[in-house]
Amino acid sequence: MINGPVLSVEEAAEQLRVSRWTLYKFIRSGQLKTFKAGRRRLVPVTAITELVDLLMEEAA
Repeated sequence: MINGPVLSVEEAAEQLRVSRWTLYKFIRSGQLKTFKAGRRRLVPVTAITELVDLLMEEAA
């Protein structure tokens, strides 16, 4: 369950059911938009939806 407009990297990986390593791969490739708040990297919930949509398009 999503608890807010942003998630930590760990929470985002859990939502997508992928490893942290895979999530960082999506970030490095530009497929997943994130931002930094201090030392923390945060993932907007909308970015997760966009990533899933992108991956579904690529799979089609």
